[in-house]
Amino acid sequence: MAIEVTVPALGESITEATLGEWLKQPGDSVAADEPIASLETDKVALEVPAPQAGVMGAHQVAVGDTVEVGAVIATIEAGSGATAVAKSAPKSVAAPAKAETRVESKAEEPDASITLSPSVRRLVLEHGVDPSKISGTGKDGRLTKADVEQYVKSGAQQQPLAEKGSASGAQAPSAPSPSGNRNEERVRMTRLRQTVARRLKEAQDTAALLTTFNDVDMSAVIETRSKYKDLFAKKHGVKLGFMGFFVKAACMALKDVPSVNAQIDGEEIVYHDYADISVAVSAPNGLVVPVIRNAESMSFADVENSIGDFGKRAKDGTLTMADMKGGTFTISNGGVFGSLMSTPIINPPQSAVLGLHRIEDRAVVVDGEIVVRPMMYLALSYDHRLIDGREAVTFLVRMKEAIEDPARLLIDL
Repeated sequence: MAIEVTVPALGESITEATLGEWLKQPGDSVAADEPIASLETDKVALEVPAPQAGVMGAHQVAVGDTVEVGAVIATIEAGSGATAVAKSAPKSVAAPAKAETRVESKAEEPDASITLSPSVRRLVLEHGVDPSKISGTGKDGRLTKADVEQYVKSGAQQQPLAEKGSASGAQAPSAPSPSGNRNEERVRMTRLRQTVARRLKEAQDTAALLTTFNDVDMSAVIETRSKYKDLFAKKHGVKLGFMGFFVKAACMALKDVPSVNAQIDGEEIVYHDYADISVAVSAPNGLVVPVIRNAESMSFADVENSIGDFGKRAKDGTLTMADMKGGTFTISNGGVFGSLMSTPIINPPQSAVLGLHRIEDRAVVVDGEIVVRPMMYLALSYDHRLIDGREAVTFLVRMKEAIEDPARLLIDL
């Protein structure tokens, strides 16, 4: 007897999602609660578990389709091992045949029996490699971008036909070739990317955005981490990172400059006596911003544990809507990607976002002498409708004071 697989509840006020990927193909054996598909909502990706053990039946929807909560997307057949379920499901849709993808290239299409994500598919076509000859290290043996890049780097791919000689060893006559590849690929934006694009544009259209900068000498924080990192890890079971210092410093600065922690609601200003800090972390489908709630009352260890947990769950795709709901202020660390300076965009309805950047040795003047210090640029983007320039500058000065003299964080100065 076939059991229907339906779209599970997606969270408060979320009624639909996009089918991001089929993790199981018709005929595959599945265990109870084993993920068989991934869904993308406006903020997170989540997996659909098998309601029972058996054999994967027909796919009722294709990758990229919009599905509502409760909709049937597949069936699970009784039995085990590969079965010819396709006979009973002529309308089954193969996941790799993405209607939204169009590639204008003479490269041979990848084997349709292999499930490839859009980014992996693009690399396979770009380099003209055979995906069936690459060992996948992703979930269930699926190919990742790193797998393809490593395969290409190793030189294991087949030599292009144009570079091979004829069977007799004679060099084939060369034909005029274009100066470079001119491939194109059309891939539907993920639901998360659509939401990010819409919210960023709304922020630009609604808020009076302005960015102010300062720089900070990281010497004291680096020295403190170096001195106490082993003891900290031994006692708390988590590494002492830079972000803990900035979260705690931000909480102090937000207390001194409450408008940066406020938001506009119609014709009213809502001030918060708590600091719910949204921390931007990298996920497979883009940046997400889970919230550290009541960060002002947390210890360094609590903050670092929360950030570490968010990072792990973002990578695993297990963050929930509740994790990212709310937030009064955002910290985004572009420095981990090498950014020297940027003008971040606020996350509505918040009124400000702090951008951190890479640490680099620069020549600065200290007590009349030129010395080399590890410096970082800080950027505060804010809604000028609510926050004045004086308040924005004061906030960054408070941040600079706390980071350059971490003892202030202990005695609340």
